[in-house]
Amino acid sequence: MQSLAVPPGPVMVDVQGTQLTPGEKERLRHPLVGAVILFARNYESPEQLSALTRDIHEARKAPLLIAVDHEGGRVQRFKTNGFTHLPSMRELGQYWEQNPQQAIRAATELAYVMAAELRACGVDFTFAPVLDLDYGVSQVIGSRSFHRDPKVVATLARAIIQGLSLAGMAACGKHFPGHGFVEADSHLAIPVDERTLDEIMNEDALPYQWLGDMVLPAVMPAHVIYPKVDHSPAGFSRKWVQDILRRQLAYNGVVFSDDLTMEGASVAGDIVARAQAALKAGCDMVLVCNRPDLADALLERLEFTITSQSIKRIQHLMPSTPFMNWEALQLNKRYQDARAFRHKIVSE
Repeated sequence: MQSLAVPPGPVMVDVQGTQLTPGEKERLRHPLVGAVILFARNYESPEQLSALTRDIHEARKAPLLIAVDHEGGRVQRFKTNGFTHLPSMRELGQYWEQNPQQAIRAATELAYVMAAELRACGVDFTFAPVLDLDYGVSQVIGSRSFHRDPKVVATLARAIIQGLSLAGMAACGKHFPGHGFVEADSHLAIPVDERTLDEIMNEDALPYQWLGDMVLPAVMPAHVIYPKVDHSPAGFSRKWVQDILRRQLAYNGVVFSDDLTMEGASVAGDIVARAQAALKAGCDMVLVCNRPDLADALLERLEFTITSQSIKRIQHLMPSTPFMNWEALQLNKRYQDARAFRHKIVSE
């Protein structure tokens, strides 16, 4: 079938292996699909990954956004066969305690390495940085957080965002308004944060307020319920997305749902009800990961027309300029110098 010149839809899906199957190519042509997220199972080598992303981009005349969870530390999908294993954000925060200005530079340099390696393989976008505060209790956040102090988090996050941008890659802050205070893992449970709105806004939400959409072009809300604010998880809540994020914080970037197959999303019902709840709350795009059966069910049954504003926001995340290939990147002195900063933070 000839590729279709259709705008991006509101659903992000995944693929199962290192090559596209005929069924996956057909799924990617569905008008409700707007992006693809990759995982470790999709990677063998830079050459293979480059071929896979090329096939995904060629599935439609208006290329789909290709994303990945690539933060550094324990959340890094591609770690072997040439990819630099990056330090956790907590390690950058600890480096800040020793030398704040050098930590800012290290964050920029390492984010450039991250984005350069991804872009050299055809990946457009990463769901990073994590803006959650490190309260020392969260099972799922842990070392993914820079620091307990929101000022340090915002400062290092801005450096990460700058480094990504130097390689032509956009950033996504997560998990709005904050996932670090609750112990439960929203992949496996339904976390509940009993704090008041003022407590959350004066601590966890501050990095979002300080950065804004001109710096941070995408945000992902948490699958956390804040009952003193709303009975729904943040990503399903008009109060959080529309009233607080969009209006109070004047945020006009992309809002992604977190993965709708996570346990924290189960309160909204089946996969269609979850997607409808997130989109009605104000999310521009919803994620369906690791369950192709649920992705197909959603694409078959979801009735939703994406707005022109959401389309423009999503398209804004696509890289605007070409990037060097993997072979050229390995010879690039700017990249080699940036990689050296890893050794300032992580001892072999």
